[in-house]
Amino acid sequence: MKTKSISFLLSLLIILAFACSKDDSITPPPPEEIPEEPVPGIDVVQLPVVVHVIHNGEEIGVGPNLSNERILRQIEIMNEDFRKKEGTRGYNDHPDGADTKIEFVLAKSNPESMPTNGINRIDASLIDVENLGYNHNYYAQYAYWPSNHYINIWTTPLPEETECLVAGLATTPYVDLPGLQLGEGAPGPNDAEGILINWIHFGESDINCHARYGRTLTHEMGHYFGLLHTWGRRDCEFNDYCDDTPAVDQFVFGDFAFMGCQGERIMIGNYMNWSDDDVMNIFTYDQTDRMYYVLNNHKGRNNLMTSPALK
Repeated sequence: MKTKSISFLLSLLIILAFACSKDDSITPPPPEEIPEEPVPGIDVVQLPVVVHVIHNGEEIGVGPNLSNERILRQIEIMNEDFRKKEGTRGYNDHPDGADTKIEFVLAKSNPESMPTNGINRIDASLIDVENLGYNHNYYAQYAYWPSNHYINIWTTPLPEETECLVAGLATTPYVDLPGLQLGEGAPGPNDAEGILINWIHFGESDINCHARYGRTLTHEMGHYFGLLHTWGRRDCEFNDYCDDTPAVDQFVFGDFAFMGCQGERIMIGNYMNWSDDDVMNIFTYDQTDRMYYVLNNHKGRNNLMTSPALK
């Protein structure tokens, strides 16, 4: 009987030892998930933007302190243009017209990882900044979020007299693309990156101007991702380095498709002209390839595709 008791106790100890060993083991945490980088041209790429609304103390919806609705509509217009969306002004049936598969979303978190709607309002009348002229460094003094996680867009509170005179300005990427080798328009090492848009030309409005349907931002976003004006340096051989945009060696305004180089009719609807907003409706495949090159090869722009601001 004593032997049986000892055997029972030994068996119980063995069971408990295994049980404790199993219960006390520490399961290693799963490896941190690294977001898979989208492939431009294959996947639809989403990029986060923040709209810094610079105003002078006006109520929301008055003057430069643009309404949320107008801001949301502007982002929608840009996506209609970049995605060649049917049933919108951004659609075309041109054989060279591309759906870029690039979309823009208002940031969902700010640099402190706090939730945001992607609209950052700043009352400039309460802040003293250094007068640096009309440039990105000047407006970055009011607000600037890291450019490798956000596309910074500032709506600038210019006087109404600037309507149709000052529209937008973008920093270009410094990459080894033809036409960008000299870094023209690219920021220096300590300069701010982003896009300035005169509040008057941000979104849709009924102003008496050719730029009233929100295409100013579409145009400047093209520059931000490496596109040149279709006329480039006004040279028939070396203009915008895109073979599917008819060569032109002069500025393109208005809504009339005149004859360009070699007697070829220009692409008046291209977003990289200064054409009227109501005729703009096309990015070409070669232009899209340039934007993909920037997304793949520019360190800051590349990081936008997996930005934490998208979550």
